[in-house]
Amino acid sequence: MDRTEILRVEKYLRSLFRLDTIKIEARPNKTDSVEVMVGDEFIGVIFKDTEDGETTYHFEMAILEMDLPPASAVLKKP
Repeated sequence: MDRTEILRVEKYLRSLFRLDTIKIEARPNKTDSVEVMVGDEFIGVIFKDTEDGETTYHFEMAILEMDLPPASAVLKKP
């Protein structure tokens, strides 16, 4: 992805998630994907796919079970 694409996707994500700390950074030795950061924390990768004259960007984010709140904390009734 070139710099213009990176900036366009970054602006879109910041607007979509209403989060100005989202940053997109080029990956060393990779041109088909970029890293997505929130502040200094890596949260995922965006892959560029061009097929049949159309371009799409796929955002992949892994969520570790150990990072989730306990089930008891989200199942409590108010």
